[in-house]
Amino acid sequence: MTFAAAVTDRTRRLQSRLCVGLDPRAGAYRDHAQLRAHTLDVLEATAPYAACVKPQLAFFEALGLPGFALLEELCAAARTLGLPVILDGKRGDIGSTAAAYAQGWLTGTHAGDALTVNPFLGFGTLAPFVEAARANGGGVFVLVKTSNPDQADLQGQGVSERVAVEVARLDAEEAGEYASVGAVVGATHPRDLATFRALMPRALLLLPGLGAQGGQAADLVPAFHTGGTGALASASRAVQYANGLEVAASRAAAQRLRDELNAALGL
Repeated sequence: MTFAAAVTDRTRRLQSRLCVGLDPRAGAYRDHAQLRAHTLDVLEATAPYAACVKPQLAFFEALGLPGFALLEELCAAARTLGLPVILDGKRGDIGSTAAAYAQGWLTGTHAGDALTVNPFLGFGTLAPFVEAARANGGGVFVLVKTSNPDQADLQGQGVSERVAVEVARLDAEEAGEYASVGAVVGATHPRDLATFRALMPRALLLLPGLGAQGGQAADLVPAFHTGGTGALASASRAVQYANGLEVAASRAAAQRLRDELNAALGL
């Protein structure tokens, strides 16, 4: 089963559109052992309420080799739990370097089922990532309109819309309900969601920024298709650090956000 099919199937079975982001911040822990244990505990505790999990690569890279070891352990644990894994790396480069990134993060034991990718070096840079995703039944999420306030410096004046048209073109090359090429559209841009949903009808939309960045479940309805498929709303700090390092609070936050999304969609 492809990533797109697997995450959509899990959305329907569990009635969850929540993507749980995991950002293990070294400064929040007394040592690596505590960081590792807490991150894996949050993964397990929130899994029943999540459609997928999204480790942010930067926080694992910052830990050096122990971080890469933890990432492999986390990916294996997520798959045991039936959770598709989106690696949030925002990779993007040219030629053989892009191909190496694609090989590194979309194949192998430490790889994700999907990867966020940056198209702003040109649309040709997407090809190695899309090819690797298709070859391995994975997925890519192309940055279209990110959640940070200063995204308009480069993504305004129709640029995001141009990227969305390219995503739709790539999706048209594939069959199935949803294609392997999805898009990142920030939950912090609710007024734009209907536009991007219309521009990319067969793309899974990843909506980061739910919770700590100000995104609200009630505002995200236009990103979804009838029945509540087609989009994944991502929350990281609002779940992992809902109340310090209290795992029960993380579980409760994931359940609450899942329920808020379902209520907004009338499900």
